[in-house]
Amino acid sequence: MARRSITWVKEDPLGAEFADVTVEPNRLKANGTAVGSKPLGYRLDYWLLTGREFVTTGLVVIARGEGWRRRLDLRRLRSGRWTARTTLRGKVDLPKPGGDMGAVEGALDCDLALSPLTNTMPVLRHGLLGGGGPVELLMAWVSVPDLHVYPSRQRYTFVRKTRTGSIIRYESSSRDFVAELAFDQDGLCLDYPGIGRSV
Repeated sequence: MARRSITWVKEDPLGAEFADVTVEPNRLKANGTAVGSKPLGYRLDYWLLTGREFVTTGLVVIARGEGWRRRLDLRRLRSGRWTARTTLRGKVDLPKPGGDMGAVEGALDCDLALSPLTNTMPVLRHGLLGGGGPVELLMAWVSVPDLHVYPSRQRYTFVRKTRTGSIIRYESSSRDFVAELAFDQDGLCLDYPGIGRSV
């Protein structure tokens, strides 16, 4: 079991994230705080829990800024269905939290936008730190700071070992985005080009 605290800095959009993470042989739990500047200034607090094989069981996210606050309680049921409970206060020009949970049915993972943390689960589940892939996945992608949930098709492929861990290629077909992510030996992302790097 690894208990870790990790901080990422983000350059575009400007922001930062801190998380306390516990990685067990086949489970993960984490809580964290992030701040961001686009499309408006916000603070984000989240709590993440997985079951066996690093499959998401729950993600609770609270986003807030000047004059507004919203909350998403995203749960994955054993049947493969997802549920979302939401609350919002204040007026702000953002999409509503939640979304069509039928569109993410069967997904094993949540993916919190702009957070390097949620890439850990599929990498550990499929043993990609040691090789393998490509692995094709459907994710329940949570947009930030609005907390709307979208389906996201992603691919993970082992590239090479490094002195401190592994490089994994990440491809998102829904956003036409490709990046090579650096992970440490515990499966935490140290460098996610275009998103954040650990300090």
